[in-house]
Amino acid sequence: MGNYLHSMRRRRREQLARSYARQDVGDQRIAVIGLGRFGSSLAEELARRGWDVLGIDEDERLIQRHSDYLTHAAVADCTDPEVLRQLGVHEFTSAVVAIGTDIEASILTTSNLLEEGVANIWAKAISRQHGKILERLGAHHVVLPEHEMGERVAHLVTGRMLDFIEFDDDYALAKTVAPDIATGVPLRESAVRTKHGVTVVGIKRPGQDFTYATAETVVEPGDVIIVTGKTPAVEAFADLS
Repeated sequence: MGNYLHSMRRRRREQLARSYARQDVGDQRIAVIGLGRFGSSLAEELARRGWDVLGIDEDERLIQRHSDYLTHAAVADCTDPEVLRQLGVHEFTSAVVAIGTDIEASILTTSNLLEEGVANIWAKAISRQHGKILERLGAHHVVLPEHEMGERVAHLVTGRMLDFIEFDDDYALAKTVAPDIATGVPLRESAVRTKHGVTVVGIKRPGQDFTYATAETVVEPGDVIIVTGKTPAVEAFADLS
């Protein structure tokens, strides 16, 4: 189970890195402040994707450990606005505040970045309350990786889903084994969307790759499908498997 959770967390960090990387294709420079497990994994993934990454942490050992893949690295306290200016972080269009358990440092660093006019700030929160504070402060994007991963694993443990991702506005995407009510006839005739409020967007048969689903697709017993819709509808549909 430990290896599985580690794999899930790694996949989540890679998804976040892809999301950050899509934000501003014109400027592929980013400052990652805080090189704990989350920040270092994120920085490494962005560097692998060709971004120039400035990694900053107060712990010199962390800087030494991760300096090989970082474009630039600095031991610094980013709660001091003058330090940020000396490092030139104000010239970056993107920054990630990945500070771990020190909420005060997270808030002060985010505030400093906002005052310096950094246009695209991602901030890690360790609780919903912390996240709300960062949002009110003005952070452009707030993520709760541990909380989101906990919710995701809960869906996999308690339901019949093979994978689950929840987006904003109570919208979700899930991978599940096709329930009997969706098999044997074209999706248009099974009326999955009108009866259950979800849309089948992909299908995978044993031994084959995933492919797009259409109104004419006939789902067979044992097929794995990708469905999307409002979270309660997706959960209820997966429970029919």
